[in-house]
Amino acid sequence: MRSFLTAVGLFFLTAGNALAQSDSPVVDRIVINGVMRIEPETVLTYLMLRKGDTATPERLDAGLKSLFSTGLFADVGLKMDGGVLTVDLVENPIVNKIVFEGNKKIKDDQLKDEISLKPRMVFTRSKAQSDTQRIVELYKRIGRYSAEIEPKIIKRSQNRLDVVFEITEGKPTYIRRIDFIGNKEFSSSELEEALLSKEERWYRWFTSTDTYDPDRFAYDQQLLKQFYMNRGYADFEILSASAELAPNRSDFFLAIVLNEGERYRIGKIKIDSRLKGFDAETVRDDVTFSEGSVFNQSKIEKSVESLVNAVGNQGFPFVDVEQKIDKNPDRTVDVTFTVKEGQHLFIDRIEIEGNNRTLDDVIRREFRFSEGDAFSAAKIRRSKQRIDNLNYFEKTDLAVEPSEDSPDRAVLKTRVSEKSTGSLKVGIGWSSYDGPLAEISVQERNFLGTGRTIGASASVAEKKTLFDISFVEPWFLNRELALGIDVFYLTRNYKNTSSYNSEMLGASTSLSWKYREELSHTVKYTIRKDRIFDVSETASRYVKEQEGTTVTSMVSHTLFWDYLDNRYSPTEGWYLSYSNDFAGVGGDTHYLRTDANIGYYIPLTDKWVLGLSAGGGYIVGLGERVRLNDRYFLGGGDLRGFESGGVSARDKTSRDSLGGQWQVTFGAQVLFPLGLPSEFGMKGKIFTDWGTIGEPDGFNAREMWYSSKLRGSIGIGLVWSSPLGPINIDYAIPVRKENFDETEYFRLNFGTGF
Repeated sequence: MRSFLTAVGLFFLTAGNALAQSDSPVVDRIVINGVMRIEPETVLTYLMLRKGDTATPERLDAGLKSLFSTGLFADVGLKMDGGVLTVDLVENPIVNKIVFEGNKKIKDDQLKDEISLKPRMVFTRSKAQSDTQRIVELYKRIGRYSAEIEPKIIKRSQNRLDVVFEITEGKPTYIRRIDFIGNKEFSSSELEEALLSKEERWYRWFTSTDTYDPDRFAYDQQLLKQFYMNRGYADFEILSASAELAPNRSDFFLAIVLNEGERYRIGKIKIDSRLKGFDAETVRDDVTFSEGSVFNQSKIEKSVESLVNAVGNQGFPFVDVEQKIDKNPDRTVDVTFTVKEGQHLFIDRIEIEGNNRTLDDVIRREFRFSEGDAFSAAKIRRSKQRIDNLNYFEKTDLAVEPSEDSPDRAVLKTRVSEKSTGSLKVGIGWSSYDGPLAEISVQERNFLGTGRTIGASASVAEKKTLFDISFVEPWFLNRELALGIDVFYLTRNYKNTSSYNSEMLGASTSLSWKYREELSHTVKYTIRKDRIFDVSETASRYVKEQEGTTVTSMVSHTLFWDYLDNRYSPTEGWYLSYSNDFAGVGGDTHYLRTDANIGYYIPLTDKWVLGLSAGGGYIVGLGERVRLNDRYFLGGGDLRGFESGGVSARDKTSRDSLGGQWQVTFGAQVLFPLGLPSEFGMKGKIFTDWGTIGEPDGFNAREMWYSSKLRGSIGIGLVWSSPLGPINIDYAIPVRKENFDETEYFRLNFGTGF
């Protein structure tokens, strides 16, 4: 009985639908009204009804919604009269131009890049509202929460309009106070130093760190956790973090509630190998921390990377290293590294996005692997570091995504955000050695997106003039072989030290390559013309006999080992350089020079760094005396407390500095914080410099003063990375010197850019 009733119901329902469809008219003709720019064929495409179709209510409703969804029309009407379907349309206007008024802190080009409306695009009110909100968010990013944006429409002919965004930027919304609650081991000022966000202060006028940015505040919480985890606090946690906007909308109050926990040290370190044929003890030295040291999460993560590289170098391409931390009641942490076979994954292809200017090949050549190679997390991290080191991009993201073709293959998606790579610098300054100076330089580090560097500079000072043009091709012959070309002109005034002036005009070309990441080699050829002129009448006879012009044709090479954590501001690691110069491949001068320098940096605390350095050089003439401008002159930057050239053989009558055939220097320096906010960029230093120099060959001892005794000095100084340029101030007192040495207690080097 139930089945019978169901069948009857279905019969009547089907019959009802068929009856309704039979009542709907058939479209004999379609009339389209109101279109000016849009072709009728386009309208028919979205209408989804054609001549001969049955105009059911459902199909008319679907056509209406489809036309609205295009965003091309402000109003749509469908009317069926007999067999005629009339489509009445009101087209949305077209944007003629977009204007921003009242904006000073954010430029027009930045705003245009962020909004969705563009000239010659269809205008909708929803897009205008969305763009208005986007501009508001942009102003919040720079700390202006009171900014107000009002979009206005100016109608033009032919259904066009201008969109004007009237902007009231308002005042900056500063971080008035940052409160830390629960900190016992570290002061609030120490914790604030670890954050990017800072409390508002008058001296932060050149930064935006004292304005509130929600993304920055979220990142600050990660930095705070990293701060504690790298100092032994493995239980650290942030209980809550809040940002409260004051009623005046000009101040933010940030509060972070934290639990420091206990401080841990490293207990046992174990390496557990689950790879067949691999001995874990062979990579124990690649662990970057030791038992008994303070727990440091960053060093543990660095050890994972080192172990992956070390195991891979032993012939295990698919390797994974997991870290496990076990906390003990005695506040020690046992760390276990488990070395096991990783997923058999290959890089199917590398996709690059965002490089609108930089060529694909410039980025691809920085990868430490090729398409088809085995996946290696360590090589991907190193590749990202190399791309970042190009300094062409604001941001670089490398993401590994599964390939649709095969489960054992992956796609490496590289997304970059380009930044300006050109620079124009104009500077004025003063140095203790060269006096007042002015300089201008132009450089492009990514010429036409090829990765090539081209630059020109000019510097004019009281005692020096320099003009230089340079070019570097980093991948010569499609190899990691850097070709450099340099043309230069230099004049110097040595009147105060050696009673003459010099002029140098020349050019050089070089090739540089790397044997491995830490060891590079440069071979260079230089040809130059040297002229010693304007020699004083009272000058030493050894200076007078050097007057005139010579041509030097020289081949050089330099080996450089770089194990520094940062080449420009090192805190840990060492470097070593060794070079030879051979002059005599043609030209008028013939000599062989050898130089070596080494530096070693030791972090004494988080912010105190000890730097040790030593260097030396020796030059020997090949069948002739070494000329004056090729000798060593000790003092100035390499031996503070003494004038440049202040330590060398010296003529007894004229007191001219005559230089020497060899020199040796060594010293130590400690950089330390001054207790000032990090934005000041100031560090103090304590140093001691020592050195000695050899005598020039073929000189009469009765006519000159010379001593090979060790000279030395101690001093204090200031390093300031000022917003206008670097400033170095040194005050050194010679503690061991000879009577004929020329001393210099105070030394200042200052440069500005604007």
